[in-house]
Order: sequence, then C-alpha cells, then structure tokens
Amino acid sequence: MKKILRFLLFFFFVGLVAFTKNETEFQSWIRINQLGYRNEGIKVAVWCALNKKRVRKFELVDVSTGKVVYSAGAGKDFGAYGPFESTYRLDFSTFNKSGDYYLRSGKAVSPHFRIGKNVYSGTANFCLQYMRQQRTGFNPFLKDSCHTRDGYTLNGPMPDSTYVDVVGGWHDASDYLQYSTTSANATYHLLMAYRDFPAAFRDEKLSNGTEGQNGTKDVLDEAKWGLDWLLKMHPQKNWMFNQIADDRDHISMRIPKLDSMYGRGHERPVYFIDGKPQQRGKGKNNTTGTSSTAAKFSSAFALGASIYSSIDNGYSKLLEEKSLSAYHYANIKPGVTQTVSVKAPYIYAEENWVDDMELASTSINRLNEAYQYAGQEPLTPWLGSDTAKHYQWYPFINLGHYELAKRISDLRRDTLLGYYKAGIQKVYEKGLQNAFYRGIPFIWCSNNLTTSFAIQCGWYRKLTNDRQFEALEQANIDWLFGCNPWGTSMVYGLPSWGDTPIDPHSAFTHLKNYPINGGLVDGPVYASIYNNLIGITLNDPDEYARFQSALVVYHDDYGDYSTNEPTMDGTATLIYLLASLEED
Repeated sequence: MKKILRFLLFFFFVGLVAFTKNETEFQSWIRINQLGYRNEGIKVAVWCALNKKRVRKFELVDVSTGKVVYSAGAGKDFGAYGPFESTYRLDFSTFNKSGDYYLRSGKAVSPHFRIGKNVYSGTANFCLQYMRQQRTGFNPFLKDSCHTRDGYTLNGPMPDSTYVDVVGGWHDASDYLQYSTTSANATYHLLMAYRDFPAAFRDEKLSNGTEGQNGTKDVLDEAKWGLDWLLKMHPQKNWMFNQIADDRDHISMRIPKLDSMYGRGHERPVYFIDGKPQQRGKGKNNTTGTSSTAAKFSSAFALGASIYSSIDNGYSKLLEEKSLSAYHYANIKPGVTQTVSVKAPYIYAEENWVDDMELASTSINRLNEAYQYAGQEPLTPWLGSDTAKHYQWYPFINLGHYELAKRISDLRRDTLLGYYKAGIQKVYEKGLQNAFYRGIPFIWCSNNLTTSFAIQCGWYRKLTNDRQFEALEQANIDWLFGCNPWGTSMVYGLPSWGDTPIDPHSAFTHLKNYPINGGLVDGPVYASIYNNLIGITLNDPDEYARFQSALVVYHDDYGDYSTNEPTMDGTATLIYLLASLEED
C-alpha cells in the first residue's frame, strides 16, 4: 500500500514529462525545493547522478507553454556526495517571473515547482496542526483526554510519590514523555513567532484547539498551552520539575490515553530538578546543576509576560514573577540538567547551560550579566563539527546572542554578531565542499539542527545586512523540502502535492492512519549511527534504497525511529522559520 501511495503522489507531482523512461532506469535526478522559490530569492536545484557524468547546461521550462524560458551553464562539478558520483548546482536565481516550471538537464527532469512571492504562505499555520495533536490532557485532534492523572514525584524535597497536578503540555515525540527543556524551548519559539511574524498566523481555533475563533492568533493559543504547563512544572519558588514519565513508556506504540506501566495506577512519575545525577539506564546521567532547564523556564515566562502585558495584565504579572523565581532556581547550582531514563541509555544529554543563562539574563534585562555569559560560549559547539551527542548542545543555536544584540548598540553588539558569523563560517566552509552546501552533521535530529541553523543565518543577515551566506541559508531551507539526496520533504504533508513522509514512526499513522500534518521528522543520520542503534527493523522495502550510502541514510518507514520520527520541539522551531519566510 505504501508503495502505491508513493507512486501515485510522485506521478501526480512530476507529471508525464518525467516518465520518458521507467523510473528504475533513471541514473540522474534534479532535486528541488518542492514548496517552490521566491521571486527575488536564491533559486538553486541540485543535479545528481549515480554514475560519473558531466552536464554542461540546464533549461527552465514553463509548464503551461512547454517553452524554455531560461537556460544557463551547469557550472562546477562538485563530484561525489553520498550515493552520487556527480553533482552540480543549477542556479537560476536571476529568473524571477512568477509561474509553474520544471528544470531539465540531459535526461533528468525535475518535478514541477512554483516561483512566486507566496510560496511559503500558510505553511507555519499548517504546522501548528502537529503541535495541537501533541497536546496532553485534552487532545483536540482525538477529541478526548489523555494522561489526566499526572503525576507522582521522585527525587524532590517532598516525600516520593507525592501527587502533583502537572496535566497539560505536549508529548515530546511519538512516545508520550514530556520534557521541560524541550517544551520551554518550543514555547519560546512559538512566542517569538507571534511577536515577530503575527501576520503569518490565523485565528481558526479556540484555546482548547477545537474549531472556532476566539480573537487570538492560533500560535499564541498554542504558546499559552505551553506556558500553562510550565507554570504547573514550577508551582512554587523552590519547586521545579524536569520531566513526566521515562523510557518505560516505550513498552508499546499506542494512541495516548492512560498509562499504567509505572506501578502507580494511571499516574506517571514526575522527576524533580535537584541538580544531582539521576537515573540513566543502569547508571546515572551527568546532571551537574539546575541552570540549563530552569533558565529556559525563565526566558519563556519573561517573553510571555511581555506579550501578555497588553492582553491579560494579571497573567502577565504571574509570568513575570515566575520568570524571576525560575532565574533564581537556575542559580541554585550552575550546571546542566539532563533527562532521566530507567531501562535504555538514550537521554537528552545536554552539556551546555551558559547559553540558556544568557537568554534568560537578557529576557529579564540583566544585560551586562547576559554579555558575560555570551563570552563563555561564543559559538554553539556543534557548529563546524562532524558529530555531537544527542541534544548535547541545546537549543541547537544560541538564541541569547540574537535577543541581546537587539537590545544593545555599542561595540558589544558587533562582538555578538561576530560570534554568529564565525559559527556560520565554520558550517559554510564544510558546505562548500558539496553541491547541497551541506555542513550540518548527520546526527540524531539533524533536521532540527538544519532548521535552527537556517534561523541563525537569517538573524545574522537581517541584523547586519550581510548577504554573503544567503545561498547557504537557502540551501538549508531547500534541504528540508526536497533538495536532498532522497528528493523528499522532511515535513509530513508539506507540500500536499509533493513527496513527503507517509510512514513515519508514529502511532497515529501506523495504528489509525491518522495524518500528522506539519510534523518535522528527525532527519537523516550517519550510516554509522543507524547501524549501531537498538531495535530498528524496516517494515517495508526501502523505496529510497538507491539513495542510501555509506555516509548517510534516511528511511520513510515506521520501523526507523532514528530518521523518521517527528518531534514536537523541532516542529515548533520550524514554525518560527516558516513564519519568517512568509514575511521576509
């Protein structure tokens, strides 16, 4: 069935023009951004071949007339990359007439795509569907409630198994764990999206996520859902919780309801942040303090307080108070708070915290303090590296540099922007070595890194008017929507006419055939990572088998949780990126 769906989608998208030969005979392809290209923006596709070939030129063809409207030389042969022996960047940026087109070079023909000013219109709002589908407590997609008895405490100053009401928030991914660190980061991105690009969003849902209008943009309703849960996870000055549930959740794939695998009826464990190592499989995690997670709370509360000051003064004052108490909590024991697991070794092994403190300090207007933190981590450490641990450097870019640079105007601002430039330059130097301009490491959740890095590039460009990295910025956006070795979008259902994930690692799709519209999947990983993960077995023949390589793999298969599982925080970050593109 999956093969039939894939074929029908591909046939519709590409059109008869691409089927001059049976697809199995193809040796070359043209990869594009399936959403399309903006009139005045960078427009690059990648021609790639499994054998050693040369192409000298390419043509842009108007779909409606069949006429060639632009042609140019193919340029430099970038050589081998991944499964391909030959790759070229086909640059048609100077062509800016709106319309529907396709590219051809030799026997390779691209899918049809649009050029226009509105190619990203509605995309950020579309991805909010996935966030609503991840809600805990009342779930508007299911029109039912789940996990309504959370939870019982562990590792806190109160007796273990004390009941606390922490119902709400979002499930983290296709499992049903809930983490404060990812939820606070997601909430912050949604709040930023509302603050910076409100016109990208609509008012089509009530605050509970069901149909209707309530006079509030849906993105702010979703951000408030996150804020309300964070308030429950920081119920008083000296209490803060790190996560709900643990990897015992992974006992089965199921539609979320009530879970009973924790030995306390339908309550799930709620882990307290005490700044000390807690469980990680048979050992302990490497928690060293309270700062990384508590500072994320503080930033989200502060931004929420600012936004709600003109909407709901009482709520704004509560958030402001909680921002200060969370900042105090972050200073109890400077260091990182990692997540907890009971059976498996996989956790969010965060190892940096000064970036979180920089953002929090900026958010509560302690700018000198924030600048001191900025100097302690000028560059997010993965930038320019070939690898990193899972969520080792999180958030995946330093949001504090951006927020602080907007608030200061002396030479320190130039220093901050220099930090951004230096990090981008490291990725750029690696990206220039291949036709996809790929400089992001293929670690777990590489799409999250890609999305965040594109945001950093955009922030740097807008704050400096320096456009030298614009092609790199666009290449990372294009990668997410099909300009990659597999020719597929990494977002479920986006675009609706394109090649997108149809068999993700999700109970919603696998058990019920429910769509998970807007969910950003984890993304490609190094083959070396994939081959050493526990419990991965593909359920179906691999439709992308020709495009897998010793370097990197991606599977649209329920059995691959490493490349094809959607994540809540990655999707929230993507919502910000797409909103910025709609208003750019």
